[in-house]
Amino acid sequence: MLTAGEVAGLVVAMFWAILVCFLAMVLVKLARLLTETTKLVSELSDRVVPLLDDVTATVSETNRRLVTVEAITDDVKAVSGHVAQVSGLASTLVTGPLIKLSALAYGVRRAVARRTGQAELPSAGGGERARRGGRSR
Repeated sequence: MLTAGEVAGLVVAMFWAILVCFLAMVLVKLARLLTETTKLVSELSDRVVPLLDDVTATVSETNRRLVTVEAITDDVKAVSGHVAQVSGLASTLVTGPLIKLSALAYGVRRAVARRTGQAELPSAGGGERARRGGRSR
């Protein structure tokens, strides 16, 4: 028969063998996982490289079009400046004579009214008294 020390040694040896088998299975599964990961990374890099080339081409085309848009924007800015200048000039050319013409017409009307003896015509805006309803303060 076996002594207590021999039984304990046999039990430890059996646990050791089970542990080694378990660790061997874990290492085999880990090796498979690493192999699959390597394949996946390889396939991913094969797919990513063309996508990066497409992105590079798209960014280059976008930059080229932005340069064109910038040129158009500069032209529009220049044209709007010219339009503002022409509008200011037209306003000056038209409103100056119109104001003088209306002042002349008012003066002529007033002179004709004085000549014919009619009462003085009210001003175009109605004056201060007209706004207050004809009453003074």
